[in-house]
Amino acid sequence: MDYSNEPHGVYFFIDNKSFYASCESVERKLNPLKSILVVMSQQANTGGGLVLASSPRAKELFGISNVTRQYDLPKDKRLLIVPPRMNLYIKRNLQINQIFAEFAAEKDILPYSIDESLIDMTHSWKLFGKSVREVARKIQLTVRNRLGLYTTVGIGDNPMQAKLALDIYAKHNHELMGEIHYDSVPQKIWSIKHLTDICGIGKHMELRLNSLGIYTVNDIAHANPYLLKDKLGVIGTQIFATAWGIDRSNMKQQLKPQERSYSNGQVLPRDYFKQAESEVMIKEMAEQVALRIRFHGLQTSWISLAIGFSFAQKEKSGARGFAHSMKIEATDDGLLIANRLVKMFREYWHGETIRNVMIDYGKLRPKCGNQLNLFVDNKAIIKRNRLNQVKDQIIQKFGTTSLVYADSLESGATAIQRAGLVGGHRGGNSYE
Repeated sequence: MDYSNEPHGVYFFIDNKSFYASCESVERKLNPLKSILVVMSQQANTGGGLVLASSPRAKELFGISNVTRQYDLPKDKRLLIVPPRMNLYIKRNLQINQIFAEFAAEKDILPYSIDESLIDMTHSWKLFGKSVREVARKIQLTVRNRLGLYTTVGIGDNPMQAKLALDIYAKHNHELMGEIHYDSVPQKIWSIKHLTDICGIGKHMELRLNSLGIYTVNDIAHANPYLLKDKLGVIGTQIFATAWGIDRSNMKQQLKPQERSYSNGQVLPRDYFKQAESEVMIKEMAEQVALRIRFHGLQTSWISLAIGFSFAQKEKSGARGFAHSMKIEATDDGLLIANRLVKMFREYWHGETIRNVMIDYGKLRPKCGNQLNLFVDNKAIIKRNRLNQVKDQIIQKFGTTSLVYADSLESGATAIQRAGLVGGHRGGNSYE
């Protein structure tokens, strides 16, 4: 492969090791690499909480992962179980990215998630050391000394190489650092045995590749690229490029999605099996998303409802849930949309136990007015629009719980409880 015309730069992909668990360890004056701690999304009185993060030592001792349930945790006195504090993690993330800004221009820093960032060091690394690894080490030490957190660094000639270096090598290296460059692709990328270790290849894609006789990254690199594109579409071309260490993306390019949508999803605090409870919760979510589209001056003409069944229900019936959508006349009226979603729910729900819900509003367009209709009470529509305007003003000034439907005090309602959550989890301000 001739790499002479491919983009060449210096990129760092930096991950905060076991971020949530590390933040909690530091707050308790514990070493993040030695503490035995898990951050648990606790579900009151159900035992069904989910591990959000575990310290490296907890993983090593007990095999805990981020899909471990509360009832599967070992009964060991050494294991410290703490609730999440999302406000703390967001604060630390901002502080970490501020440290990165001391080594690169802000336009060269791309926060990838709450615990990962991509940094283009091409034009600045020489200001801070004689080698790229020396600069990466300085960043690690700066974060460690100021915040007590350990970071892992993947280094590459392009963003994809840096990401692979992070995931495959840095996280398992005693220096917490890994490198991949164009000249090391055969040794560093082709040697990857498990296809799902590659970012972008999940279980389903792995099975499709297996059906083509492809079982390793080396197989991808030496496959016919035209066959991959024919069988897999554009993703086949992307996978082939990844196997050869090629990435032509521009991290500074501002991309606009072809179509916007607004959604709201939640994992329920317990299993729901009563129709009335489920409908109250769906109505609340419908109103919340309607409030968001009204805030942006939009209307929706497409709505979607996805229901996920509980683990026990999946084991019993084999069904995971259902998802359906429908077109509607463009509107921003939460009550009207809620009624449509409830009708859809009644049509497809047959008494199964529910654990998660997602609603989505798409086909958005600017609200330019209201379409009058000879067959409905237009005065009532105008009155409801004015009522929505007043509701929105009150909520924007006094908060989301300042004005709620009486239904939100009923069993099954979650709006008031979720109002204090951050990213679906407890914000938290102190030890609990």
